Amino acid sequence: MAMAEESVDQEERIVMTPRKKGVGHTCIAVERLKQVDTSKAVHVAGGQHQGIIINKENQIANGADEVPQLWLEFKVFLKNASDNTHSQESRLLKFWFKEGTTEKTQMHLAQDFFKELVSPCEFPRDYVGFIKKIMKLLQNRYPDMRKVEVELKQLETQTDQNSISDSSSLVGLLEESRVESTTITIERVLEIIERAYPNAVSIEDIAKDSVTQEETVRAFISELTSRGVIRPTEDGSLFTRVTRDEHKVKRVRQMPAVTRQQQPTIAIITAQFCEKVAVDAMISDKNTFVRFKTEGESNVYTLGNIGCHRVVATKLPAVGHQRGAMIAAGNTTTRLLGTFQNVDHVILVGCGGGVPHFTDHTKHVRLGDVVVSDKPAGIDRNNYIYMFAEKIKTSPNEDRSPSPPGSFNLKTWLPPEDKLQRAAHRVIEENVAWEDYIAEGFKQLQKTAAHSDEENDFMRPPDESDKLFMGIGGNDVIEVGHPCAPPGAANSRVPGHPSVHFGAVASGGMVALDDAQRQEFASQHGILAFDSEFNSVVESVYGNRKDNYLVLRGVADYRDGTKRKDWQAYSALVAAAYMRAVVENLY
Repeated sequence: MAMAEESVDQEERIVMTPRKKGVGHTCIAVERLKQVDTSKAVHVAGGQHQGIIINKENQIANGADEVPQLWLEFKVFLKNASDNTHSQESRLLKFWFKEGTTEKTQMHLAQDFFKELVSPCEFPRDYVGFIKKIMKLLQNRYPDMRKVEVELKQLETQTDQNSISDSSSLVGLLEESRVESTTITIERVLEIIERAYPNAVSIEDIAKDSVTQEETVRAFISELTSRGVIRPTEDGSLFTRVTRDEHKVKRVRQMPAVTRQQQPTIAIITAQFCEKVAVDAMISDKNTFVRFKTEGESNVYTLGNIGCHRVVATKLPAVGHQRGAMIAAGNTTTRLLGTFQNVDHVILVGCGGGVPHFTDHTKHVRLGDVVVSDKPAGIDRNNYIYMFAEKIKTSPNEDRSPSPPGSFNLKTWLPPEDKLQRAAHRVIEENVAWEDYIAEGFKQLQKTAAHSDEENDFMRPPDESDKLFMGIGGNDVIEVGHPCAPPGAANSRVPGHPSVHFGAVASGGMVALDDAQRQEFASQHGILAFDSEFNSVVESVYGNRKDNYLVLRGVADYRDGTKRKDWQAYSALVAAAYMRAVVENLY
């Protein structure tokens, strides 16, 4: 094909320029240009691919050292047909946009581009197809993108044929947190008992909850009892969790009178058993009382000190979207505030689901991080720290399919005073060594483990287990890399350590949306974490006229904090440690 030395027309061309960066490391730039020097080209496409130009290898594209505005990383497995081995390859996509493209639009364009590129039904299975798809997407679908670069780097070779399948094996991975087994296990039985604590449950209740046979549940109950993890009530008909300080727990029919000097002024509310255990590890000189009832709701109160403040900690018997659980949670909160009427500050402490940011490391929430409920930044109407979204039903028999983001009634809460929020900010501003409390709490929890299995429950899982997935349509997801700081930019995140984020926390129906819709909802409202239906608790705090309240969430998964069991205990400990720092800085 004859080529002119230089193109001077002003039509935009898509120009691809490959360059080597080392052994097994290639960079390919695909950019949108109006003026193109075709003397460097090896091919000027025509026909259906007109407007695409391929340059010679080893040519550095314009602005090659320019820092990208956004980027996404993912991994694929490549199969060598000759020896049947597999190599893992990292593919890093870098994005640049035309002037005037807003930050929010950039994020959406980058994610949409990525989802189209790795779509399971059209995932390119070779390099040529992969690069070709990038060029065609940039040419036909994303006019506001100025340039896309892809870096391909080989990572390792594998020979285990059982661990991988083909070059698109990562496409279609199901996120662990979305797969819930219906098979009853001893862990599931213990979870049901812990969720009910301080209430006791019967074998019949557990069998009904887990949809299994009572004989199967009875066998697990027998094993848990022999291990000292649970114990029967006096009549032997019900079972409850054994606590780490079981010998110090006082069981009472009514709470004993508390002197004026010993009255707590701060209430700490948890929902999961591991959250209550973590909070108790932050309290000194503590006494625990269980107001036990064989019928109705039992209550657990741990009184003690954090710094110069007197506190009381409790655990809700259950939380969730079921009406009974919501009523019980609200009643427990109301009873707590009625029993201890000197309480001025309320802190909800526990696990939550972080909202990841796939392209900006400064906004990315990871497992093990802490989210502090505060007015969301960058939101015009940001007069809330907690939000509940209830699905709008158009008919009694409405289908339960995911709803668009706009089909929710929103209810928000904002405390009349912000003393707790200001104390939470002081922890960061004054460089309080709050992570020391994580280590202190972990050491104490090791000493008080009720059985050997609990000794390392609160240890931080390896960072490699923090897998980030992006939904790409239907039930398909793909693993992507966590965003990192661009070259030369400061990175506030320290590997193996939690980061602290300030923003709104939410619950309700938006948690059930697909990834893209939930991400959009969170972006619109400044949501950094979701939790499991705490609206009835927040409403009770508000109804009891408590002017200072705060929600602290340790990030245990990327949904609502109830799915990833491996990160729950550590995330609860991190949230409890930050709670202690907040209380000690409250004045």
